[in-house]
Amino acid sequence: MGTHLSRLPLSFAFTTVLLIAGQAVAQEEREIETDRDSFTPALSTVEQGRVMVEAAYTFVDNSGVAESHSFPELLLRYGLTENIELRFGSNYEIGGEPNATSGSGGFDIGEAFETEPGALEEEAKVTYGFKVLLLEQHGWVPLSNFTLMGATPTSGKETASRMIASYTFGWDFNNEWEWASAIRYGFIGASEDSFNSWAPSTVIRVPVSERVKLHAEYFGIFTDGAESETTKHFFSPGVHYLITKDLEVGVRAGWGLNDQSADFFSNVGFGWQF
Repeated sequence: MGTHLSRLPLSFAFTTVLLIAGQAVAQEEREIETDRDSFTPALSTVEQGRVMVEAAYTFVDNSGVAESHSFPELLLRYGLTENIELRFGSNYEIGGEPNATSGSGGFDIGEAFETEPGALEEEAKVTYGFKVLLLEQHGWVPLSNFTLMGATPTSGKETASRMIASYTFGWDFNNEWEWASAIRYGFIGASEDSFNSWAPSTVIRVPVSERVKLHAEYFGIFTDGAESETTKHFFSPGVHYLITKDLEVGVRAGWGLNDQSADFFSNVGFGWQF
């Protein structure tokens, strides 16, 4: 009896080590998935206790006004729990119109309509919020998450803070293809004009090797209830390259599909988790 009891602590310790090792392997096998890789946010949240850093530069060839530049589109994501991440970022923009085409940097979709064409000169802001995993994928029930982000200007003409809510859902298929869609919403409460802004998007990601994924995406940005309604449509392909499982670089471009959209934009950036 004493011999059996003396073996229990050793067995418990051995089992604990195996469980910890198994969790570590699972974490190592989970590759980085950034929000900045497309306009549609990532389906996943950051793993508990881990930090993800995203940054990018966007060039926008606006229609009828000066071109715009947006950087560093910094976004820090921290896994508070397995289902909740905290987010903080900052960005600087200069040019003819606000940039609303970026995944991690362009949360302030309503600003693209509140500002008169050609009015933006330069603006800096901080962003903050959280992302919550709502449902895991189960058959045809999609994986889904909810993101709430705020943006507060730190320099420039604008002084009002804004909030943008996003709902994202999608499926991972057995052939490793992924289809994800999202809808962003923001309310603009300006003294001259108050309205709703919406941004639907959908993206298909296809792996072409262990390290390379291609994607094709549609997204739109439009108003509801504004004095002068605006609608913008974009098509955007991109490529994502994994340098390691924790470090990725990506390039995406896009073309406006109607007269109110920017003629062209390009975005290049990286993500790193640790």
